[in-house]
Amino acid sequence: MTRPAELYILYFLLLMLSLNALVGGGALILDPQGSLMDLNPDWLQNTPFNSYLVPGLLLFTFIGLLPLFALISLLFRPNWHWANVLNIFADKYWGWTYSLFTGIILITWIIVQEMLTHYFLLHTVFIIMGILIILLTLLPRVQKYYSQHH
Repeated sequence: MTRPAELYILYFLLLMLSLNALVGGGALILDPQGSLMDLNPDWLQNTPFNSYLVPGLLLFTFIGLLPLFALISLLFRPNWHWANVLNIFADKYWGWTYSLFTGIILITWIIVQEMLTHYFLLHTVFIIMGILIILLTLLPRVQKYYSQHH
């Protein structure tokens, strides 16, 4: 079976998300006060954090590395049994599941940010990106392509 055309859009979204989060998370790790990203430390007042270090680590890991990991797995289909531990869909390749997780985690991340901090236009862009990642991952042709029986 050839790759469904929609997969290339999914690959692009995962790559863009990963690059943005790795840069943003990396900047917050390097500068926990947020000045590299022009973030106001006062925006942390209603959060459990006194600096941007922990949010930066979370952003780097779950919004940066996870989509990159999902992208690599979707492109090359490595047979890493250890990665299958978190696969809750026995009939799907684990990378497909990680792609779905990426969309869900991204939307959750943005909603929590909205509840704790200020609204930014980019939040809307990332919510849409999360929805698109989920929808593209759930397309029947994509599911079939990443089924365990393929």
